[in-house]
Amino acid sequence: MKIAVPKEVKNNENRVGLSPNSVKFLSQEGHQLFIESSAGSAIGFTDQDYIKSGATIIKDTKSLYDQANLIVKVKEPLPEEFCLFNESHTLFTYLHLAADLNNAKKLASTGITGIAYETITSDSGAMPLLAPMSNIAGQISILVGSYFLLKPNNGLGVMFGNFEGIDRRVVTIIGAGVAGTEAIKKALANDAHVKVIDLSQDRLDQLKYKLKNDNVDYILSSKENILEALAVSDLVIGSVYVVGKEAPKVITRDMLSVMKKGSVIVDISIDQGGCIETSQPTTHDDPVFIKDGVVHYCVTNMPGAVPLTATLALNRATLPYISRLAKNIKQTINEDKHFRAGLSLSDGMIVHPALLSNI
Repeated sequence: MKIAVPKEVKNNENRVGLSPNSVKFLSQEGHQLFIESSAGSAIGFTDQDYIKSGATIIKDTKSLYDQANLIVKVKEPLPEEFCLFNESHTLFTYLHLAADLNNAKKLASTGITGIAYETITSDSGAMPLLAPMSNIAGQISILVGSYFLLKPNNGLGVMFGNFEGIDRRVVTIIGAGVAGTEAIKKALANDAHVKVIDLSQDRLDQLKYKLKNDNVDYILSSKENILEALAVSDLVIGSVYVVGKEAPKVITRDMLSVMKKGSVIVDISIDQGGCIETSQPTTHDDPVFIKDGVVHYCVTNMPGAVPLTATLALNRATLPYISRLAKNIKQTINEDKHFRAGLSLSDGMIVHPALLSNI
């Protein structure tokens, strides 16, 4: 199989689809690896590292794509990249098509086969290729939330910590999946009081049993309960994920009126369109905006802030899947239900059931 890894073009996206170690593994399996020049240079992976691992370095982006059968990326292609694709290509990456169905249709029209990391499933029902980046995003949400709570950043002017005679600051986390759970643990490590809100009582009960922490309130999701939590929160983390679909808007604009001026919202779900009505995509260059007095952080590639850690974590998860896919793409998709769950684009059409339900 001819496998190509392009340099990512999204704002401040320095992750890379394959590390040199991953390239070495796939090369030893007999595959041809083509890496765009400087694809990993920002995180210390030099072209020479890739050459030593068995790859060929390609300087011209179009030539790279022309070499490829299987294209391994990190983030969804931007519209300016669509012209590089054709029906001979299979793209394996985070696609997040639900956030922009118009561009999803345009990408489908290129004829590529598109398999999304974020909808690949496992026997346990987990999302094994989404999980490592959700883990990182959940932890980052507390870090950036703390930073933008600082007064010079237009925040409320508070910090998390256990200070004698002072009540703990409050973090509300809506959605207790992988990202939400990591945010909970990070918030507790910073001595915050946490309100976790989820639609599943079973999930709340599982967390209560696992965490055994008196500084957590476990709250079944409802508009009234969300409003009550928003009113006392310093930081709100939105981490709602529905497989393959646009995230539901669990916080509407009118609900912001109960929040403190200078409080912070971090919308981890922004890759899937965001779970807060007032969210709009931002970048690492310009990560926040203020709406109704509330600071919004809505960066669409949060793990890109720690690209080396994120690349290593992602490769650990994706490499076995890439190895299997590279042996025979069509056969793997046909025979493996978990890969079929990831199939989003095929024969010029959007094919994932969750996406089709929104068209």
